[in-house]
Amino acid sequence: MSVPRLAVVVVSYNTCSLTRACLSATFASLVLSPELEATVWVVDNASTDGSPGMVAAEFPQVRLINSPVNRGFAGGNNLALQALGFLAQTGGGTVDGISAGGSPASGPPVQTPDLVMLLNSDAEPLGDAIGQMARFLLAHPAAGGAGARLRFPDGRFQHGAFRFPGVFQLWFDLFTPRPRRLLESRLNGRYARAAYDSGRPFAVDFVLGAALMARREAIQAAGLLDEGYFMYAEEVDWCWRMQRAGWNFHCVPAALVIHHAGASTQQFRARSMLDLWRSRQRLYARFYGPARRWLSSKIVRLGMAVEVRRTRAAHGRGAISAAEADQRCSAARQVAEMFRSRVQGEIK
Repeated sequence: MSVPRLAVVVVSYNTCSLTRACLSATFASLVLSPELEATVWVVDNASTDGSPGMVAAEFPQVRLINSPVNRGFAGGNNLALQALGFLAQTGGGTVDGISAGGSPASGPPVQTPDLVMLLNSDAEPLGDAIGQMARFLLAHPAAGGAGARLRFPDGRFQHGAFRFPGVFQLWFDLFTPRPRRLLESRLNGRYARAAYDSGRPFAVDFVLGAALMARREAIQAAGLLDEGYFMYAEEVDWCWRMQRAGWNFHCVPAALVIHHAGASTQQFRARSMLDLWRSRQRLYARFYGPARRWLSSKIVRLGMAVEVRRTRAAHGRGAISAAEADQRCSAARQVAEMFRSRVQGEIK
């Protein structure tokens, strides 16, 4: 019987310290799974903080790809997927070759792995987390992918798996529901804490890209990640395409991963807000029917109008500066304009 091959892919962008911790935890986890033939890849998205040099010096066993530009989460992962033998023409990803987008990783030629794990540079697998996910997929050939149980660095629970986004989730994102406990309900795409606490794998719609392991055949069926998403929703789209191709996903609670989500500053950034809603619009265009596309457009435009009023009120109370108020209002108006015309037709 052949040894299962696993590739772990980490995309980094100016996260030198976090990437170091991620790689240290990854190699410590892999030591506990000697039955896997594992390689670790880092795609650096043109960092300026010394990340590539740190990886080369401290982790010489890593296959490092240096991209001359920041290609985002999807583009960075696609560089590694292409190097691993996954081709753009197999599915919905829009990519250019490694020769055009980044320097190929050094080292011997590689075989296309049986499993690929996408791991955020701000994530740290604990114990045998990687092996737990791999063994689940190897034991369940109908499963296309798996995710981990995530937690914040202080130990708090973090949702790592969700239902595909519907209209209720969109509404809840823009308007806080009453009672607030609905935020943790299935209406908001959440799975019950009891499912995680049981310790048993359970079926889900999609898992966060912070720790996502997929089977080779599922990737080949869906294709590469869609680089039309620069930030946000890339993994939702990817898992949705895999599901459409007949591959299901599970969360494996025994695989525990620390995820530093939200550890960075919470300061408002217009670019991030625009990237988020641009990605959501693309997601709706691909997976929603005409009626839900129309309704999502109405909800978003209403939500942005309310956001402008909230921002003006916050400025009036002295809670935010005039400059930040202008920035918030401008971003909200741009999002509303983005959704003003009918949401574009289905993206193939």
